This record gives sequence, structure tokens and C-alpha cells, in this order.
Amino acid sequence: MNASISRLPFLFILTGIFGFILFHVTSIMSLTGWIGEGIRGPTGWFHVHLFVLGWATMLAMGAIYQLINVILQSKIYSERLGYAHYFLFTFGLFGLLFGFIQGEIAWIAGFATLAFVGIVAFVWNMAMTLLRAGKWDPITISTACAVFYLLLTGISGMSMGIDFGTGFLGEAHENFFRAHIFLGTLGWFGLLITGFSYKLLPMFYLSHDYDTRLQYVTLILWNAGVLTGAVSLLFGTSLWVTCGALALIVLALISYNIHLLQIRSKRHKRTPGAGIAWTIYGNQLFAVFALALLIKLLGSPEQLMTTKMMLMIGWFYLNCWVSFMVLCYASKIVPFLWWTHKYGKSVGKPGTPVMADLLNDQKANLGLMLIACSNLAVLAGIALDSPVMIAVCGTIFSLVSLAYISLIALVFSR
Repeated sequence: MNASISRLPFLFILTGIFGFILFHVTSIMSLTGWIGEGIRGPTGWFHVHLFVLGWATMLAMGAIYQLINVILQSKIYSERLGYAHYFLFTFGLFGLLFGFIQGEIAWIAGFATLAFVGIVAFVWNMAMTLLRAGKWDPITISTACAVFYLLLTGISGMSMGIDFGTGFLGEAHENFFRAHIFLGTLGWFGLLITGFSYKLLPMFYLSHDYDTRLQYVTLILWNAGVLTGAVSLLFGTSLWVTCGALALIVLALISYNIHLLQIRSKRHKRTPGAGIAWTIYGNQLFAVFALALLIKLLGSPEQLMTTKMMLMIGWFYLNCWVSFMVLCYASKIVPFLWWTHKYGKSVGKPGTPVMADLLNDQKANLGLMLIACSNLAVLAGIALDSPVMIAVCGTIFSLVSLAYISLIALVFSR
């Protein structure tokens, strides 16, 4: 691997790790009190955007820049544009976060614009890379759709930002806010994780000759759910339409989980590593939670818009699934990238470590187990309306998360 090419994903990954650490340090300082202070305020905006953009999106972008080369067997359209994307997005993001802390609308608007320009650069780079390669399958289509939804998320976010200064959206501001969340969570993250899992799980399980038809089923159902839900929320249609969109997502999740089991059943490697094993458990738990949520909402769909329900859904989706999947895959992707970068040309030479030497799998397994348990404990605290339980379990969650990310970060020292 060319060293100059490999630096771009490392920039995003290292910055994402920094964002993850900053999120948990600030959460510990407040004893996770920001959860109970209301998400629709400067403190909530700071923590949510730090987590979603500074951690999950930052690391996901880095992974895309590397994995798209593996998937397409070709270089990205423009590495220079990739660096421009990194600096615009990073500078804009941390300026935006500072603006949230200060409560300065002008500051927020200016740096949000920089971050948005960075997103546009990323979307253009990925679109040109995919179009030039011309390889269309569930993995590349899912990636293209995810990037498209990221763009729509950015556009809706910018629209809300402009509305703070001009008021041009009027009562539609709330609808834009809901569509913004839906597109960013279920659209961007949902299709990115499902699509890349079709590549990563077979690669680490060494699976061959599995049926891929459910990949197309999942892709169609998930997109139908995202588009239906976003349109429903944007135009303020009946909650039954929104629940119908969630039902499509649940069906997609069921299809997706069945396919993951198909991939695992065709494995030629019994022990792919703790991170990969935990992705299966995390996906199965997410499917069970989503199905239970749908059944509950069918009885009274108005519960969907309550603050407590939105907090529970947001915590489970972003922490128990999105972030957990990123942490799981990071335990394989980071050692793979670093080993290839540092030792790829020294294969077979005396003293060259194997990839397994870079990260202790038993410690990774313990870390992921503790993160999963403490994550669910915080969720229980939210469900029980217990600030004490949220504070205690949230602090434990942050501490074990910091310990786990330290294992990942230490890979770069080996």
C-alpha cells in the first residue's frame, strides 16, 4: 500500500478517536447530566453533534476512504479533494461545537457552513469514485445511498440554521428537524453499516458461496423506509405513515439479520475475532428492540413523539447500535490498516509481528461486553426516569468506553 494514500483514512480515524474521547470526558464531567437537560438546547446540541459527527461520522468517513479502494479495487477520485474535505469538515465541526458552547448564532452559522462544504466535497468525491468504477452491487449502492442521505441531512441542517436567523421556515422548522434526524440516523448510518457489513463479515469470516439475494431485499426495504419516513416527517403526515416507515425498517432488519447468519454459516474461519462476533449479537439485539418498539407503537403511535420515547430510541440506535458497530469493526479495521501501512512490505521477515499481535482480542472482548452492558443500563435509567441511575451507569459507560478506545489507539504505537 502506498504510504501517502494511507494517511487520509488515518487522519479521520485518529480525529474520530479524539472526538470519542472528548465526548466521554465531557459526559463524565457532567455525570451524563446533559441527557436530562434536554437535547434541544446548546448542551444537548454540543454532545449530540460531537458524538454523531465528531466520532461516528468522522471514523466512518475514514473507513469509507480506505474500504472503497478494497471494494472497487481502484483509487478514490481525488485524494487532494479528500484532504480538503478533512480540513473543511474538521475545522467547521469543532468551530460549530464551540459555537454551541458559547451560544453564538453567527459563530454556529459560519462554521456549520464550513462543515457542510466539507460534506459536499466528500459526496462529490464518492460520487465520482463510484461512477468512474461503474461497479454496482448491494455494497456500492448502499454506500451511494448512504452518502446521498448524508448530503440531505446536511442540507436540512443548513436550512434550519438559516431559519434561526431569517425565520423563513416558520412552523415547518420542527418538520425539518425531524426529517434531519431521520435522514442522518436511519439513512446515512443505517445504509452505511448494512452495506459495509456485506463486505466486512465475509472478509473476516472467510465466507464463500453464500446467497446474496437478501442483500437486495434489505436494500430496497431500508430505502423505502427511509424515504417514506423522511417525507412523512417533512410534510407532517399521519403518525401511522411514520410507523409504516418504521415497519419497513424492521422488515429490512429482519432480512439483514437472516443474511448475516447465512454469511456466518458459510464461514471457513471459526474465530474471526471478538469484534466481529459482537457485531452479530449487536445486530440481533437491535432487530429485537426495533420489533418490540414497533409492536408498542402500533397500539398508540402518538408515543413516538414523546421526549422519553425519543430519548430511548436515540440512545439505543446511536449508542447501542451505530457506535457499538463502529467500535466492533474498529477492532479489526484499525489493526488491519496499521499493520498493512507499517509492516506490509516486511511480510516474512524475522521480527515482523502478525496482525493479531497489535490488539489483545481477550481485552477487546471484555471491553465490548462491558460497553454493551453499561449501554443497556443507561437505557434502563432513561426508561425508569432515574437521573441517579443515568449518572452512575453513564459514568461507568464512559469509563469502560475510554478504556476500550485506548486499546484501539495503542495499536498505532506498535
